Amino acid sequence: MTNWAHRDAAVIEALTTLGATNPRWGFWKYVDRLRLTGHRWNHKRLWRVYCRLRLNLPRRTKKRLPVRPVQSMDVIPQPNVVWALDFMSDTLYGGRRFRTLNILDEGVREVLAIEVDTSLPAERVIRVLEQVTAWRGQPQAIRLDNGPEFLADRFATWCVDRGIALRYIQPGKPNQNACVERFNRTFRHEVLDAYVFESLDQVREISAEWMREYNEERPHDALARVPPTTYRAQVTARSSPLEVSP
Repeated sequence: MTNWAHRDAAVIEALTTLGATNPRWGFWKYVDRLRLTGHRWNHKRLWRVYCRLRLNLPRRTKKRLPVRPVQSMDVIPQPNVVWALDFMSDTLYGGRRFRTLNILDEGVREVLAIEVDTSLPAERVIRVLEQVTAWRGQPQAIRLDNGPEFLADRFATWCVDRGIALRYIQPGKPNQNACVERFNRTFRHEVLDAYVFESLDQVREISAEWMREYNEERPHDALARVPPTTYRAQVTARSSPLEVSP
């Protein structure tokens, strides 16, 4: 053991213990914690040992995902039962990357939103969902992957407060979100790979018009070859209670 390590053994033990249990804390948080536990080492000494231990360097820690149970893949042919969310990415002509947030109603295969921007954090996802639920109503559940936007506490709290169940797929199993993955392939083939976009507004304009055609005009093989809005109207009519004459 070197001289400094022998002399500062107690400090080293205290800092390494804090570093192991609270790796995201900063130096002054460690100082305050050590003060609260009765240690009175000078902050200059603590900083010297802190740097010798290389605790001042950025540290990346991977957050362990919780175990995800296999979710039922049964699709109930009713609107607002399960919505599926997923992100896609592409590049403008000038090299600027952008993302899209795609929201699909699984039961009727209807596209509810295609949000386009360079960044789509959890707050933006919540805002888009609020806009959609304002005119559509809210789903019973949302199917989604384990992206950081969907794992954010703000997003989970928003869903829990509204009684919306979150059906996370298992990591590395995109086939468990099959409806939106199938939609993504179509969107990629008919829009993202079909145009050279020069601006985000151009992406938004073309995507909005394509979404309208997809919902209202394009026959869907899984819906008896009728468009999603037509199928939703048929399903809604069949499920509506019959009026009883007085």
